[in-house]
Formats: sequence, C-alpha cells, structure tokens
Amino acid sequence: QVRDFIVDSALFWLDEYRMDGLRWDATASIHAAGGTPIPEGWDLLRRANDTVDAQQPWKIMIAEDMKGNAAVTRPTSAGGAGFDAQWDASFVHTIRSAIEPASDAGRSMSSVRDAIAGAFDGRATSRIVYTESHDEVANGKTRVPEAIWPGNAASYYSKKRSALGAAIALTSPGIPMLFQGQELLEDGWFSDTDPLAWSKAVRNDGIVRLYSDLIRLRRNLDGTTRGLRGNSVNVYHVNDRDKVIAFHRWDRGGAGDDVIVVANFSGHSITVYRRPAS
Repeated sequence: QVRDFIVDSALFWLDEYRMDGLRWDATASIHAAGGTPIPEGWDLLRRANDTVDAQQPWKIMIAEDMKGNAAVTRPTSAGGAGFDAQWDASFVHTIRSAIEPASDAGRSMSSVRDAIAGAFDGRATSRIVYTESHDEVANGKTRVPEAIWPGNAASYYSKKRSALGAAIALTSPGIPMLFQGQELLEDGWFSDTDPLAWSKAVRNDGIVRLYSDLIRLRRNLDGTTRGLRGNSVNVYHVNDRDKVIAFHRWDRGGAGDDVIVVANFSGHSITVYRRPAS
C-alpha cells in the first residue's frame, strides 16, 4: 500500500500538474540502509520508473543518489533502477575544489579532467553536472562566490572563478543544472526565507549575459555548437603546472559540430599561451 501510494503520488505530479519530470530525493536511502541493500526499495524505484516510461516516456526522472552507482541510471531491463539521470557528486566536489582555493597549488587538473570526462555506463546524459545545489549552498555551506572570497562575493576573483565553474558545467558532457540566483552572483548561503536580490541582475548584468550566452551555446541555438549536445569528449590537454586544460566536444563531428574548450584555472591572466614541450 505504501509503495502504491508513492508511485501514485509521482504520477499525480506528472499528470495533474503536468510536470516535465521529477527529482527523487535521497534515493540511496530508499534502496539501501547502512550499506545493506533494501530489495523492496529497489523494486519501488524500478516500478515507478517503468510506470512513467510506459505512460509518459518523454518526462525525465532524476535520482539524487550521490553514490556514483551506474545501476541507478541503467535500464530496468538490464537490472538497473531505470532513472534517466542522476546527480554526479564527483563533478561538483571536484570542480569546486579547483575553483575555490586562493592558491594554485590546491588545483588538480587531472581531477578536473576526470570530472569533465565522467559518465555512467558511457552515457553523458545519465549524469547531472553542477557547481551549486541546495545541499552545496546551505546547511553551513556557502555559494561559490562567497566560498572563493568570504565576505566579498562581488570581488574580481569570485566573479571570474565562479563563472569558470559555470562554464565548465555548461560545456561538459551531461545535463547542466543551475541553482536559483547563481546567475545573479548571489552571495552568502541559501535560505528559503531569504528572497533573491533581483537588483543584482542589473548590478551584475555582465554575469547574467555570460550565463545566457553559455546556455545559448550549450543548446546550439546558433547552429555552431552541436557538439555540446553530444555524448563525446576528449580531454586532450592537461597542464597541471600552468593550470590549463582543453577538451574537444562533438556529436557527429564536422562544421557546426566540433567544439574546443580551453580553460585557465590559474590565479593569473594568460595573454599568450603556448603548449609546453613534452
């Protein structure tokens, strides 16, 4: 009866409120407890996803599982839970670790490479990539600009490095997720009793335009960046000394498809960059 109620509740939101999909909270606590599997919980998730797929297959079901378990997004026909995508904890923690420290010594380009190239079962769209979420900016944690420079989230470095994190999320394989107010350069930490400061959309209009432009590129609205919607990536340049990384994104390849992303994670500007001799 409880499982019937949960599945019916999911369908209620999708049917009556015409939601585009659902994000299931803490799915790892549904199908396991203290590392011990809960078969009935796993069956519940499979049943819910199979039911939605049968009735409304165009709607997305997302798991906040946070365990990096590829089976969560594997089809139920292959023994998986059948979710369309799951949050990738390794991406958010790795990218934040690379953009928040003041010193370049704490930035690992090999770790960034692994985060960019990650996927579950080789399917890029099976993961959600992001730098801010309700878990990452609340409960004693802060938004990225605030973490970069506590008390001075509008600083030059806070703007530059938080924008870098967003750019990596919006150009890496996966489904990018933005947290409310991220594009306004919101500071401090998130609280549901603290409304967004919409005046920052004017004060930080360049940041807002940056996010808008990145989203436009990600969606290939101009027909020149189809590769950002594809499944393929090759992180072909990793320079841990200068903190520079470059990767190639493509869908089918060719004109209007291939995209090259070059990112400078260092604490200084680079006017001319030459690839170091191997």
